[in-house]
Amino acid sequence: MADSTKRDYYEVLGVTKESDENTIKKAYRQLAKKYHPDMNPGDAEAEAKFKEVNEAYDVLSDPDKKAKYDQYGHAAFDPSSGMGGGGFGGFGDFGGFDINDIFSSFFGGGSGGSSRRNGPIRGDSITVRLTLTFEEAVFGCKKEITYQKVQKCAECDGSGAAKGTSPKSCDACRGAGQVRVQQRSPFGMIQTMKTCETCRGTGKIIENKCDKCRGTGFVRASKKLEVNIPAGIDDGQQIALRGQGSDGMNGGQPGDLNIVISVRPHSVFERDGDDLYCEVPITYAEATLGAEIDIPTLEGNQKFEIPEGTQTGTTFTLRNKGVTRVNSKVRGNLYITVVVEVPKNLNAEQKALLEKFAASCGESNYNKRTKFLTSLKKFFNKDN
Repeated sequence: MADSTKRDYYEVLGVTKESDENTIKKAYRQLAKKYHPDMNPGDAEAEAKFKEVNEAYDVLSDPDKKAKYDQYGHAAFDPSSGMGGGGFGGFGDFGGFDINDIFSSFFGGGSGGSSRRNGPIRGDSITVRLTLTFEEAVFGCKKEITYQKVQKCAECDGSGAAKGTSPKSCDACRGAGQVRVQQRSPFGMIQTMKTCETCRGTGKIIENKCDKCRGTGFVRASKKLEVNIPAGIDDGQQIALRGQGSDGMNGGQPGDLNIVISVRPHSVFERDGDDLYCEVPITYAEATLGAEIDIPTLEGNQKFEIPEGTQTGTTFTLRNKGVTRVNSKVRGNLYITVVVEVPKNLNAEQKALLEKFAASCGESNYNKRTKFLTSLKKFFNKDN
């Protein structure tokens, strides 16, 4: 049964069903940064919200999962609901069911209809989250990850039968996995196909079960994998490793391993796609007279010439100084916004010099101020 205490995923991210992919991603980024454990050390509530935000984004950023959620809500990802949901972690997560009932996880708990369990069935994909530093994401790196997956039992080679034995064909369905049943209806007797209850649709009966997998043919295992993280990967993006998920049944292909990337915030740079943004404080004198200052780039500090008379909030563009796009030579820009810092705690001599300077300037050196005061005067005198 779906957890009724869970908040609506759209409510968690502050978006609507009509929100597009970019809106959902932007909302996720803002909330992930707000509640990130690195920004809230020791805050259990923030950590819980961070997990909630990630869970919501994992569903709403995936078109297939989003469609299922829009139709069934949280029940779409609850293994006990009978809708085939694997939840976050998918087939690799046993949830709350017993290993003896592992077949239910393969088939979503359904038992009716014309589905057959003895044909090839692809293994479930697994989703894991990997947190990177800003530098690891920008420049790329290698990471070792550990995750849980369901794999074929080595002891019985996936048959579920004890060593030296093998499953036998089900007598009730003659190995078909389904039985024909007759039902009376207003139109007479009708025939339908039903999953065989004796073999649970497998077409086989295991008399001597394998001790290691208890007759399921599958075991839960921990796997380590070294992953190459490409330079330029961004927060929320995914890396899909084909065939690294859980093993399939009856010769079915294995699922995939989907790695969702989470990037820690940086103390200096803000990232938006391939572009970087940075605020650089400058002094009043540097803004007025112009100066050569040090600005941060991905390659280290770089000298930059601030023009004379630079206003606070002015943004300068350094082309091709941003992040390199994944699997490309295209590089974004670096946008430097200068903020003029007004000096505090001036002594008497400094104040006197500043007053003398202000008096010598008059109003002629302040174009915006002059225009503003002129407009203000016209506004108040328009009715006179």
